[in-house]
Amino acid sequence: MNAWQWVKVVGNFLNLSTVAGAFVGVLGRAKFTRGPRGLFFANEYKLGFPIAGAFTIGNVVLSKHDRTYFDNPALVRHEERHSWQYFCLIGLLMLPLYVVGVVVSFLLTGDPASRNPFERLANLKDGGYVERPIQPIGKTVTQTLSVLRSRPKAP
Repeated sequence: MNAWQWVKVVGNFLNLSTVAGAFVGVLGRAKFTRGPRGLFFANEYKLGFPIAGAFTIGNVVLSKHDRTYFDNPALVRHEERHSWQYFCLIGLLMLPLYVVGVVVSFLLTGDPASRNPFERLANLKDGGYVERPIQPIGKTVTQTLSVLRSRPKAP
């Protein structure tokens, strides 16, 4: 790790975002391993929320997948950028701001990542996202209702 990565590790520990990420990983019965650039991987995360291949809280990257999921250097870079976002926003303030980004992006494009500034700054492509164009909100509402209607109903 370089000096800046150490600053991020210490900062995200002090702002409690890494502590919160570790707590979420323990709740999700994840298996922890050390990753590059001051990251910790919490793999085989068992909770169903959030719905994502991976998500970062502080310097902890949580994933429902096994450790080989992070053999992709672009994905690791993407998640590390999120860890820097926690550092720059002084910790857990990022979570509500990220949710606002998801809502705005979804309303504009029908996709939670395409116009989310946090995902864009972390590089959409590195995170495995496809950029969707802005569309009329009526189309987003119609698509959402269609998806909700097509889901099987619980018994």
